[in-house]
Parts: sequence; structure tokens; C-alpha cells
Amino acid sequence: MNTSVRVSVVYHSVTGTVAEIAREIAEAAEKSGAEVRLRRVQELPESADSAAAEIPCATVDDLLWADAIVMGSPTRFGNISAQLKHFLDSLGDAWRKGLLADKVYSAFTATSSKHGGQESTLLSLITSFHHFGGVVVAPGYTRPEKFADGNPYGTAHCTQARTYPVDDTTRKAAQVQAERVVKIASAIKHVEQ
Repeated sequence: MNTSVRVSVVYHSVTGTVAEIAREIAEAAEKSGAEVRLRRVQELPESADSAAAEIPCATVDDLLWADAIVMGSPTRFGNISAQLKHFLDSLGDAWRKGLLADKVYSAFTATSSKHGGQESTLLSLITSFHHFGGVVVAPGYTRPEKFADGNPYGTAHCTQARTYPVDDTTRKAAQVQAERVVKIASAIKHVEQ
């Protein structure tokens, strides 16, 4: 019997920033002992290509397989991207059957400008997790790395109009978040067995 925690990291990215954070979270979760699926959401027909064709597109099965789901989106006017929202909207049947409940959920984001809506984007995404009946695991201010990045709701990065690439502060915050998600999901899974 496989007792390792299964984590799906699902994201939407246009410029590559959110994709880079997603990869950092996936790698940190694997280093913490989790089995990980890294997935991007399908682009909408009128949208630009996310330039991540090597990453498989997310399906409902990726969420059903997982014990924990970490989702990321760029900020769009203080909210999640239409592409991620479209994916969430496709989960209605699984939600109605209760198949998304009792899983660990966490969120991450990136903005182009300071005070560009990071917290509202994360909280918007977390609202869906509550509707699913999920166990929301925010990184909180649980370690010094989170005080440095300044966001207790999830990992967040500001690109300052694409001039500031993902840095060590964001990477360390993503690692803290992934480790915490794996730790809590593992504890829940252990109790359920």
C-alpha cells in the first residue's frame, strides 16, 4: 500500500512567473516525500499560449487522485485568471458528489505591480476550496521565510512589470508552503488509515 502523500500542483501562467513558482512548489513537495503531479490548466481559445506545452493539462482526475492540491494563478484585477476559473467551473460534477472534500488545499499567485491584488486573488481562490469542503492550509507566518515574503495566505511574487524575476525570497516561501501542505496532508492521511 502506498502511504506517501499525493500532491497535485495546478496552475495557470502566461508570462512564466506562476509556472516557475509551481515548479518550485512541486520540487519542494517531492523533497518532502510526496508523489507529485504538476499540471497546467487549458488555455482558452482567445488567449496567448502559456509556453508550457511539456506540462500536461489538468483534469478532474488529477484532483481526485490527490490528497493535497496547490493551485496558482496570476492576478487578474484582484481575482484569478479566466483560465483557472474555467477549470474550477468544470469541477461541478465532482463537487456535487463530494469528491473534492476532505483534501488539503493551498494557493499561490503573482502580480505585475505592488499592491496589485495578491491577497484578494488568494482569498478568491481559497473561497472555492471552502465550497469544496477542503482543508485550507495556508503557510501563515509559521517560519521566518514567510515574514520575508509578507503573505500569510500563500506564496506571492511581484514581477514589477516583468522586471523582477522569481527570487530566493519567493522560492523559500514556496518551499515553506509545500512542506507545510505535505506535513498536514500526511497527518490527515495517517489519521484516516
